[in-house]
Amino acid sequence: MRLEVPDRVPVMCQMSIGHMLLQTGASPVDFWFSRETFSRGLLRLREQYQFDGILISLHGHSPDWEKSVRRRSRNDLGETVWWRDGSRTDFPGDDLPQHFPAKTTAYPDIAAFDPGSIPERLDFIPVSQGLEFPVDPEHAYDIFEDIIARAGQDYSIHGEVTSPFDYFLNTFGFSGGFLALVENPERAKAVLGRYSESVTKIALEQASLGIDALKISSPYAGAGFISPGFYREFVLPFERQIAEAVRSVGVPVYLHTCGAIRDRLETMAEGGISGIECLDPLPLGNVELAEAKTRVGSRIFIKGNVDPVHTLLFGSEEKVEFDVRSCLRAGMPGGGFILSTACSIAPRTSRRSIERLVGLASAEGVYGE
Repeated sequence: MRLEVPDRVPVMCQMSIGHMLLQTGASPVDFWFSRETFSRGLLRLREQYQFDGILISLHGHSPDWEKSVRRRSRNDLGETVWWRDGSRTDFPGDDLPQHFPAKTTAYPDIAAFDPGSIPERLDFIPVSQGLEFPVDPEHAYDIFEDIIARAGQDYSIHGEVTSPFDYFLNTFGFSGGFLALVENPERAKAVLGRYSESVTKIALEQASLGIDALKISSPYAGAGFISPGFYREFVLPFERQIAEAVRSVGVPVYLHTCGAIRDRLETMAEGGISGIECLDPLPLGNVELAEAKTRVGSRIFIKGNVDPVHTLLFGSEEKVEFDVRSCLRAGMPGGGFILSTACSIAPRTSRRSIERLVGLASAEGVYGE
């Protein structure tokens, strides 16, 4: 991550919640809300796949979360929870939950929205559109202490924060949020600035815990959503604030953006980051690893970019080995490369396919003198 040459190419993949649930067999509800269950799952999966690091993607688990439950039940698809506030959440055993609020409320109009109403300490993490993970401020980083104490001496521990742009879209919805960039750009920047300040605070708090790197999750900033010009105007400055603050205390920062980003690689590298991940290849995205290495590999590290769908999920054993070897050849020269899936490991990916990454990196990803 510091653009140096290691003894061998490290391997570390992000896993989808669905894959983690299927591999651990944990209760979907407990996996989401119980710190102990989530922590055990992360440690078990690192050991199972022999990855060189652990990504802590959720934090702030409340020890009293069950007090909010009115009723829960299991079914063939997973679990359902009826909450005391009248809402309901369906938790599949292989996918993200779906939340049904007790009362549907409209997204606010940005023209009437006060950026000053955004709190200094954010108490939720956007998971997907309309779904939020609540953060208990009294236990915000307990899981970091668990994982670092048990694995921090031997493995790379990564924290995660969510891009201000995600919080923005979560606040106004996709339609309202993207329209606001066009119709009320100055107010949009004011809101993004407030979210950036709050996320920077979370990022620095995680950096102070002894993590080895911080990931900024920014899935909606690719070409499928916004142009390079809008990226430079509404995403880059606010993510740069986070990245520069964290790097100033000696912690590497990498950016996770899904889909097509070939048209903005250099722009992303201007954002004060240490590295970048996903770099989705065709047909998921449009990035060729060798080209990315040439264009930005001397400035930032690269984490990627084995196709998690067409190679690991559906590909033959021969295709897995061919694609992994191709990534090693393209990414290894000069160091600064972490072998990984481009995006998350798909839920029903076979264990054997994933294990080939570490096997091939150990055999063919070794650097000579």
